[in-house]
Amino acid sequence: MRLLSPSRLARLWLAATLAAGLVGCKAESTDTKDPYADLPVEVLYNDATDALTQKRFVDAKNLYDEVDRQYPYSVWAAKAELMSAYALYQQDKFDDAVAALNGYIQLHPGNRDVAYAYYMKALCYYEQIVDVGRDQKITKQALDAMQEVARRFPDSPYARDARLRIDLAHDHLAGKEMEIGRYYLKKHEWVAAINRFRHVIEEYQTTSHVPEALERLTEAYLSLGVVDEAQTAAAVLGYNYPGSEWYKASYALLKGEDLEPQEDKGSWISRALRSVF
Repeated sequence: MRLLSPSRLARLWLAATLAAGLVGCKAESTDTKDPYADLPVEVLYNDATDALTQKRFVDAKNLYDEVDRQYPYSVWAAKAELMSAYALYQQDKFDDAVAALNGYIQLHPGNRDVAYAYYMKALCYYEQIVDVGRDQKITKQALDAMQEVARRFPDSPYARDARLRIDLAHDHLAGKEMEIGRYYLKKHEWVAAINRFRHVIEEYQTTSHVPEALERLTEAYLSLGVVDEAQTAAAVLGYNYPGSEWYKASYALLKGEDLEPQEDKGSWISRALRSVF
């Protein structure tokens, strides 16, 4: 299943709003000093939507804010609050967007559009995920937020998209663990390295990093002289990824010590991966 782009989901949401007949006629020009003064709510909202579709995000936010300011108790106000946050998101003002979305969720917990608010909040974190060489706090926040979307709104299109992004976030976090593990391996800090690779095996079992983690475990355990765990890591790797370069590398490491891959069913490696493969 493909990821839906944030703009695509926003267009779907906006189309639903338009189909519901909530956007009225186009505004006529005004020469008043305050261009927003006393404009009908339909006009303000429609002009905001026009600005949004034209990617004039600052103008769109200002107009949506005017809807909320001038008509705070109308049905338009809640939608304007949400789209104002979306305009902030489009400007990469993620912290401001999250604050606005938190306010929306607090004020309108039962609104039919609250699922979109949760999803947009998750996207604000997701868009800030950085490379694996840096701190992954924001990745964890994105993961938590996407999981909340999937849990709260399991049948929504946002939940389906969130589940795919959860997988990508897991892969990213596993990549961070692998990077640290490789660093410890290079420094010959075997136990510290094993702990990192073990975390990948136990917590991120469906990611693309598992084959390498098993090969690195083979190397680290051999270096410590823990032969049975090294053999188990290689055996599990060979059984589940028989054609991978990582298995060839682990097999060569064992052969260099006159050993063969051999699984110990009681090993934590076998127990951790038994339910996956």
